[in-house]
Amino acid sequence: MNRFELSAEPLDTGKLKNGLRHARAGGFASFEGWVRNHNEGRDVGRLEYEAFAAVAEKEGTRIVTEAIERFGVTAAHCVHRVGDLRIGDLAVWVGVSAEHRGEAFVACRYIIDQIKARVPIWKKEHYSDGVTGWVNCERVSGPEPPQPALPATTDGLYVRQIALKEVGENGQRLLSEARVLVVGAGGLGSPALMYLAAAGVGHIGICEGDTLEASNLHRQVLYRRSQVGQSKAHIAAQQLRELNPDTEITVIDVSLDADNAESLFNQHDLVLDCSDNLKLKFLLNAAALRTSTPVVFASVYQYEGQLHVFDPRTGAPCLRCVWPREPNVAPTCNEAGVLGPVPGVFGSLQAMEALKQLLSLPGRLSGELLMLDLLSFRSTKISASRLADCEICSRTPDQIELPRPGEFEIALDMDLAEVDPGLRNDYVVIDIREQDEVSARPLTTLPHRHIAMSTFSLDAPPIEPDQPYLLCCASGTRSRSLAIELRQRGFAHVYSQTGGVDHLDHGHSRGGD
Repeated sequence: MNRFELSAEPLDTGKLKNGLRHARAGGFASFEGWVRNHNEGRDVGRLEYEAFAAVAEKEGTRIVTEAIERFGVTAAHCVHRVGDLRIGDLAVWVGVSAEHRGEAFVACRYIIDQIKARVPIWKKEHYSDGVTGWVNCERVSGPEPPQPALPATTDGLYVRQIALKEVGENGQRLLSEARVLVVGAGGLGSPALMYLAAAGVGHIGICEGDTLEASNLHRQVLYRRSQVGQSKAHIAAQQLRELNPDTEITVIDVSLDADNAESLFNQHDLVLDCSDNLKLKFLLNAAALRTSTPVVFASVYQYEGQLHVFDPRTGAPCLRCVWPREPNVAPTCNEAGVLGPVPGVFGSLQAMEALKQLLSLPGRLSGELLMLDLLSFRSTKISASRLADCEICSRTPDQIELPRPGEFEIALDMDLAEVDPGLRNDYVVIDIREQDEVSARPLTTLPHRHIAMSTFSLDAPPIEPDQPYLLCCASGTRSRSLAIELRQRGFAHVYSQTGGVDHLDHGHSRGGD
């Protein structure tokens, strides 16, 4: 069976549907387009469809194949009538079978939208007054119902994007009605917020509990040096209101957590994860499933980064499907270092993907992980699979509990100062910072060994299996990451110093990484 066909004969929808049945399919969605008796205020008596058959069949097959591959559905088929049709006749049929209903719905919509836009099929309308006229099928939907006027205070702000046929005034209205929550207003959030506001997203929530530091400025381009020490969320809101007064901005100047996540998600259509906290990302993942809200995730490390969209409505793999193990915490920008344009690029990609999602543009990420190295410009797109036994998305939304602080912990963080003085000497302290870090800030408060993390071999760890060890880095992030790896290799007595050298030097933690 060809995936796309032209037919001069009436369509047998029962036969077409049966052709898509499959033992693996748990859901089926279809679209039927009928001949109606009016168009743009004129009475229509009948239609004639014509097509450039060779090109139409080739392009139609390409579209259906795209949908199967993009959304991971089991099977799909589209048939379009040609020839003379009467009022009420079935003109086009699309059917999709899939493991889950979400993929079937979105693939079906994708196919009919792309068929209308890309396949060379024309219709001749025969009006009741005897006049006829050829119409491209891209306009088969007819005029849109009256819509409220676009905001009048933008002084042409949207004119360049409205000129895109995929956007237009209808798309701009969709953006003006959208509600987007941005979690984190730092290196990723700065460009994402600016592009979303400039694009005319109607409501943006900014969830950010931190204040601005001077070290943020080289990558967090939304801010100015004179604003150091102020709330990022409030500064960002002020900047965005100046950029686009038509965008409603809500300031949420607290950190997102298990107590407020569900409420915030339910108030928005889409969420952007612009944080650099893996624990928070898994909380966002659970909240997305609980509320059926799509999330655009991004993360960066030095010169590279990742982009991943999780839309629970489509049955796509969640973050736990991609990373089923306990998160192996990576250094943040504060520890690993970063050039400002790197989070700038990925924050911009998040904004682009958000606009694609809101406008239903083609090429949206779905069940894929995009990885980009900005030094070599190598890009990789990895297709992820949904795990049947995933501890999160295998459950129903009401069964999902939002993780609270500490639930990701695996009892490996330890503060040497809180250990019984008689037992402290049992632990061998290992400073895993790099040599330049040690030279700039030597650890002088207690005896220790120095083994830089970059030279620490996990294949043959330079430690004894039964000896208790306490790993130490600048602030506790890298040491925890290495402790997790060593625990997974059977070294059960490895711990990470809470707060790292910062804590040991000052006797208290200096906060998050």
